[in-house]
Amino acid sequence: MPIYLDRDLSNHKTDPALRSIDIGLINNMPDGALKTTEHQFIRLLDSAAEGMLVRLSFYALPDVPRADSGRQHIRSFYSNIDTLWDRRLDGLIMTGCEPHASNLRDEPYWASMTKVIDWAEQNTTSAVWSCLAAHAAVLHCDGIARRRLDQKRCGVFEFSRLAAHPLTAGLSSLMAMPHSRWNDLPEDQLTSSGYRILTRSQAAGVDAFVKQGKSLFVYFQGHPEYEAETLLLEFSRDLKRYQRGESTTYPEMPQGFSNRDDPWRSAAQHMYRNWLAYLCARKNDQLRKRPDRESAALHRAASAD
Repeated sequence: MPIYLDRDLSNHKTDPALRSIDIGLINNMPDGALKTTEHQFIRLLDSAAEGMLVRLSFYALPDVPRADSGRQHIRSFYSNIDTLWDRRLDGLIMTGCEPHASNLRDEPYWASMTKVIDWAEQNTTSAVWSCLAAHAAVLHCDGIARRRLDQKRCGVFEFSRLAAHPLTAGLSSLMAMPHSRWNDLPEDQLTSSGYRILTRSQAAGVDAFVKQGKSLFVYFQGHPEYEAETLLLEFSRDLKRYQRGESTTYPEMPQGFSNRDDPWRSAAQHMYRNWLAYLCARKNDQLRKRPDRESAALHRAASAD
């Protein structure tokens, strides 16, 4: 069943029915992070949804490798991805997942992921692609391949707001954002392919960027949804992998890390609030135009008679 994130609608003059937004979250995180990721996005969307009713449905790509426990959780609490193809959603969020191949096109879930990307272009007002999903989307849409970094880019970095855009409206010129990734996208190739860079750091590169097609595609190389302890948990996981001999790289402590607070929370909430407001405004515009279209259709039918 969908999850309703309901705020107090009584203080708004707008008809609450026009402020209801349908969002799908495709959660591809590893089994151990499924529930944590659900909680993070629920908390973030709930805090960002001021005056808007958000109906959130969970999905997962069927060919992401999972143990029995992960498959059982998805069967119990997620909608079948096949039910998505005949739907239209206001917004879609797709998380990254743990890579197993150096080339994303060789991942077992590549065909499913690209099918979602193509579907989202035609059937959403806007879609958010997070981390690996962002890398997959730009590779699929524009052939831009990510580059392997010498060291994992993990920590909380300071980013500058570069462009005036509805998603960054009201944000300060500098903001913190957590990143945790082994790969990076070349900024020059993004800009030459029509992507608009919203936030960037000298230390961590591009953070958020967008491209407008039939749907507004929003890309995050970082993780606005993360909570304070998430980076530490990832460091502990990477350290155990090194100790077991599964990795040859000793992990560095996350840069700028503090497990006592999450200094990016305000910026993350603000950016997602802007995204929800964008979805709401576009949906309201479409609903207002519908009576005009229906009236015109009736007039044409009457004229034909």
